[in-house]
Amino acid sequence: MLDWLWLVPALPLAGFVLLVLGQRLGRAYVAAVGVGSVGLAALVAILIAARFFTAPPDGGAHTQTVWTWISVGSFTPHIAFYLDALSLVMMLVVTVVSFFIHLYSAEFMADDEGYGRFFAYMNLFVCSMLVLVLGDNLLLLYLGWEGVGMCSYLLIGFWYKDSANGRAAIKAFVVTRVGDTAMAIGLFLLFMTFGTLDIQELMQKAPQAWPVGSGMAVAAAVLLLGGAVGKSAQLPLQTWLPDAMAGPTPVSALIHAATMVTAGVYLIARTHVLFSLAPSVQLLVAVVGAVTLLLAGVTAIAQHDIKRVLAYSTISQIGYMFLALGVGAWSAAMFHFMTHALFKALLFLGAGVVIMAMHHEHNMFKMGGLRKVLPLTFWLFLIGCLGLTALPPATGGWCSKDLILHETMVSPIGGTALYLAGLLGAFLTAIYTFRMIFITFFGEAHHEPSHRPSPAMMVPLLVLAAGSLVAGALELPSLLGGVPYFSNFMHSALPELKAAEAAASTEALLFVLPLAVSLAGLGVAWWLWLKSPATVASFVATPVGAGVKQFFFSGWGFDWVYDKLFVRPLVWAARVNKGDFIDLFYRAISLVSDIVHLLLARTENGIVRWYAACVAAGGIIIIAIVVLS
Repeated sequence: MLDWLWLVPALPLAGFVLLVLGQRLGRAYVAAVGVGSVGLAALVAILIAARFFTAPPDGGAHTQTVWTWISVGSFTPHIAFYLDALSLVMMLVVTVVSFFIHLYSAEFMADDEGYGRFFAYMNLFVCSMLVLVLGDNLLLLYLGWEGVGMCSYLLIGFWYKDSANGRAAIKAFVVTRVGDTAMAIGLFLLFMTFGTLDIQELMQKAPQAWPVGSGMAVAAAVLLLGGAVGKSAQLPLQTWLPDAMAGPTPVSALIHAATMVTAGVYLIARTHVLFSLAPSVQLLVAVVGAVTLLLAGVTAIAQHDIKRVLAYSTISQIGYMFLALGVGAWSAAMFHFMTHALFKALLFLGAGVVIMAMHHEHNMFKMGGLRKVLPLTFWLFLIGCLGLTALPPATGGWCSKDLILHETMVSPIGGTALYLAGLLGAFLTAIYTFRMIFITFFGEAHHEPSHRPSPAMMVPLLVLAAGSLVAGALELPSLLGGVPYFSNFMHSALPELKAAEAAASTEALLFVLPLAVSLAGLGVAWWLWLKSPATVASFVATPVGAGVKQFFFSGWGFDWVYDKLFVRPLVWAARVNKGDFIDLFYRAISLVSDIVHLLLARTENGIVRWYAACVAAGGIIIIAIVVLS
């Protein structure tokens, strides 16, 4: 069964090929291939997981080599897939969540003229992410890494007839290239040092060659972190993700829940040995996560677009994962990745139902009262919001976020400052999440819904909601008698740092405090946007309030700063260098070639005596060269 591993990325790739070749065969064919290929990949992944659990491979990992990709001297990277606890969890989440997003998309995109193109891109996206998480070497991982970047560009700009969508796609592509460049340099550094890009071989050789804190280890970790912050939209490369909402809503769900933005989290977890060798960089990972989750949380409170609220919430939640990675709580980060995939996919797909029902309106302030006309959507969306705010009974987000906060406090790398940042982030999360709920589903209705969701759209929401409710059972707090099934399973791939044991009273406090903080945030949102909305309106009406709102609405001015520092100077330089002085060298070569061509063309005069004389002269010159040499 484990030998079927290659099928998991191959099936979506086959779906992509069939969709490219057969788009004219009708929408039923497109839906069957697009949804079916990913569904089969999910089924194969589940069967492999069942085999992995019942009969674990020797050493807790399985490698399948398909063929030799490149063979240059001693450099022979393979097309090979590596399955251990970490990649197994990633594979299951990517395939299963992607399948339900594809199933939802079959109805959501039914009237779009680019139906076949949409599913072709989506299938290639899933294939690229699976190559990324299953690749046994960093070169193959990088192939998948760039594949998801290309597909995100194609899907964010899917409705390319609107120039704003094209600009959003270009922005995502360019900003993530900054991080990708750093990562590529990091791969060159690792290869030049160790002569291999095989991940497991690198993780064994690095501790033997580099002492803890060595300059080379720090450089490698920083460069990989650069790639991670770009793909996972963390500071300072977070600006592309909110604009990525230009794509269709299922695309947003796929990018945020199962692909793309989680790639950076996986990269750090997979290469955690390198970060353990560079404690300063590992601490930097935690600081970046903590600052990002706070900045994104505040920004989300000022947004009007329901999808942009969810986009900033993703940036914030990925910040929690970075915080966990930075304090050495590797399995806690991956547990939150899994639960986040469930409730974030649920939230985006639920937002898609609302957007379709409201004539494709995204502004929450033009909605209102939808809990009465879309009751099932409201309750399912509420379950996703409970997961996001870490409130029961949605045990998934509740247990995973509280686990991160607990590990942050007791970890020798963590501490009070990082813990308080995470706690404040939980407070902000509750505020912007329930602000979204109250504005969208409560109050007076501004428009009558024009579309009712079909069962094909609601079934994925029901399944994801059920997952959000019960996922926490894999890692319930010990105070509730839970057994850390997830951590125990992940331990073989991600050994935890040894943390100080917390006393029972301290553990109880660390468990109860985040819950109280989230409830307090809920209360603030209820007061400001349901009980007394005039309070917010009156503040925003003042010059100070309007300025504060605009500052947060714009994402703390990062786009303005980057425009001034990078975009405008580059545009100016391009205009000044309109002729491109670098091309002068190549134009000179072309000119010389043209001149030589004209001279040689004159020798083609049709006179046989001239040809014979040239042949004779050439023969004399060759003989002279041979004799004289």
